[in-house]
Amino acid sequence: MNTPHPFDFVLRNARVATASDTFDADIAVVGGRIVQLGTGLAGGAREIDAAGRVVTPGGVDAHCHLDQPMASPLRMADDFESGTRSAACGGTTTVIPFAAQEKGQSLRTAVADYHQRAEGRAHVDYAFHLIVSDPTPKVLNEELPALIREGYTSFKIYMTYDDLKLDDGQILDVLSVAREHGAMAMIHAENADCIEWLTRKLEAAGRTAPRFHAHSRPMLVEREATHRAIALSQLVDVPILIVHVSGREAVEQIRWARAHGLSVFAETCPQYLFLTAADLGLDDSYQGARCVCSPPPRDKANQEVIWNGLNDGLFTVFSSDHAPFRYDAPEGKKPGGEEVAFRHIPNGIPGLETRLPLLYSEGVLGGRMTLNRFVELTSTNPAKAYGLHPRKGTIAVGSDADLVVWEEREFVLRNTDLHHNVDYTPYEGQRLRAWPALTIAGGELLWDGQFHGRAGRGRFLACDAPSLLPRRA
Repeated sequence: MNTPHPFDFVLRNARVATASDTFDADIAVVGGRIVQLGTGLAGGAREIDAAGRVVTPGGVDAHCHLDQPMASPLRMADDFESGTRSAACGGTTTVIPFAAQEKGQSLRTAVADYHQRAEGRAHVDYAFHLIVSDPTPKVLNEELPALIREGYTSFKIYMTYDDLKLDDGQILDVLSVAREHGAMAMIHAENADCIEWLTRKLEAAGRTAPRFHAHSRPMLVEREATHRAIALSQLVDVPILIVHVSGREAVEQIRWARAHGLSVFAETCPQYLFLTAADLGLDDSYQGARCVCSPPPRDKANQEVIWNGLNDGLFTVFSSDHAPFRYDAPEGKKPGGEEVAFRHIPNGIPGLETRLPLLYSEGVLGGRMTLNRFVELTSTNPAKAYGLHPRKGTIAVGSDADLVVWEEREFVLRNTDLHHNVDYTPYEGQRLRAWPALTIAGGELLWDGQFHGRAGRGRFLACDAPSLLPRRA
């Protein structure tokens, strides 16, 4: 008589790494969730032998942009199908992009539109951050509190970009809602007035090539805005998370805040470890448009500052800030088919698929950080920061069976090997030391050198209150 398999799936002989521990185990899965960890577990209907390789939780990319509404002629290159396909091939099994409110638009309308864009397209699970660009009394008093209760427990505030930025009074209003309702407020900290003044000066001098984007956004505009964001959060007495921190001057402001007992969290991204301002061009070539993002990459010395912050606990989260625009396209980096002044180049670079392999290669295998710290930055802390832990971000009984089996090998990164819908990667030619051999989401194999995803298998996740935030009486 045949005994039915007690498990749907078993991953055997894994070298399991979590944010706190590293151990050898088999991982058993039923109904898409982990039900046992141990050695010599009973059989599964499907089994894979990890053969002693490192297995980490599926990555949680908590800052990426997919199919976000743009003013004509611009359009993001990746929608939920292509973006989550590339995520899975790079070991990321949960993404949190942004439902962006346009000025004059209901915040709830923006959320409904974004659900339409995602529905039936995602290969991996996803949640939404909100972008609040028009905090009307109705938004502040009705829509935003209700959406937080419904599982949209984080939102982004911009201090730059004309169509998104809020003034200090508006920021205080939105932070007050975050405090009252237990949401995580993310802040893009750059001083818009300084940037505009510098941009006009550069344009008047005929300095409009992509490389001058970095000149228009020196570190001091990030430093000032970071300082102001910290002061505003202190006034309201609410934690904040400063996104995509680029270098020393903003880092110093965050260290000051931490030393004074303030709950200021920070995020950084691959571009601040692997690119410099030189990647925007050393001459007036338009090729540098590929690396135009905000804040811009800095220099080698600032890369070391960011590495140090990743290691010593300054940074809570490591995200891609994937903002995909095709380089040679009228809807991308050449708006309307023209090479334009840096002011008009859409900001953002692709990075969803390369985020984990870059940090694993140079961080873990390069001896810059422990394997456990890698897991903490790329999976566990993002899940905690945005209310998805312990369902996501760890390998534990009861957690979703989102797993990455790593293959350690040297190779040269080429855009032709990637699965996004962008015609370049800013990391072209980078020598890497690892790539996911297998990506498993909910116990299903999505990547083993070939992509096996299915559009629509990814589910929307309503988020709980962020577990990094203090509980208020």
